[in-house]
Amino acid sequence: MESTSFAWEGNPPEPYAAPEYFRGVVWRRVVAYCLIDGLIVLLLCALAAVLFAGVSVASFGLLSAVWALYGLIPLAYHTLTIGGRHGATLGMRLLGIEVRSWDGERPSLSQALVLTVVFYLTAAATASLILLFVFFNRRRCTVHDLIAGTLVVRRSPNLVIVGR
Repeated sequence: MESTSFAWEGNPPEPYAAPEYFRGVVWRRVVAYCLIDGLIVLLLCALAAVLFAGVSVASFGLLSAVWALYGLIPLAYHTLTIGGRHGATLGMRLLGIEVRSWDGERPSLSQALVLTVVFYLTAAATASLILLFVFFNRRRCTVHDLIAGTLVVRRSPNLVIVGR
């Protein structure tokens, strides 16, 4: 199902008034990131390692600086997919969730970049303990969601799947 331009108009939905937007988002987000997106980033990094090694060897080490780009792979993947037309990584799309700005619009590339950078910085600095913040607020936002002005919601909030 293709996402519309706006998921809602005005302020974001309240979890108690519109629980269908938030039902199952936390576990879907964890599975999307840890299993699907993690595997995609791992494969992209493996391909880049082979490419960068080939470039380094072929240039007799003169182009070894290309390895400085290696750390940008996860950053680029998350920023470009979240800031893209679907507003979600491939894992999020498969699990039916998406990132939206507070006004219901898809996030901009700059919002996606802030979201991604703050995620990696806070997760690394706190050994991912910062992600537990999601259990202490009603919209199940993470710290990086709040800083970037985003919200993760169900893509089809009115779709009810039996057993989920």
